[in-house]
Amino acid sequence: MAGPQLARAALDAALAKRGAAAKRRRPAVGGDGGGQRRRMRGYSGPGPDPRDPQLFGAVLERLMKARGWQKPAAEATVFGAWEKVVGPDIAAHCRPIKLADGELTVEAESTAWATQLRLLAANLLKRIAGEVGHNVVKKLHIHGPAAPSWNRGPRRVQGRGPRDTYG
Repeated sequence: MAGPQLARAALDAALAKRGAAAKRRRPAVGGDGGGQRRRMRGYSGPGPDPRDPQLFGAVLERLMKARGWQKPAAEATVFGAWEKVVGPDIAAHCRPIKLADGELTVEAESTAWATQLRLLAANLLKRIAGEVGHNVVKKLHIHGPAAPSWNRGPRRVQGRGPRDTYG
């Protein structure tokens, strides 16, 4: 057989095989009642059905659980809902910077607030665990505001600079 004839024969054989398989799967529609009839379902009916509309939150929750995204979602909650997690009074004076390996770095607006937050660290860990889950944040690193850098700017002296300041 030549190429086109061979392709045509293969196609005809595949179509015949598919037709025979479809006839075996189709339920009997006639009234002979010999076997069990499978109902073709178009609408879900009165009972619960997986095709029914569902709440978006429930669908998202199942997707997160199926993909294993619970921990990344909890970590994101620490940053996204910081005010809700620690309370508005504390959130007004500090912000989360980094969360890595269960260690949260928090930057306070002043050194006084950094000291207060260090004293409240155990309480903050309990509040965070209650809001986002246990073992998401295991340790807090609290530091004050970053000091200004004098390495660049209009008053920067290139080189070693004047050395007679303290002499």
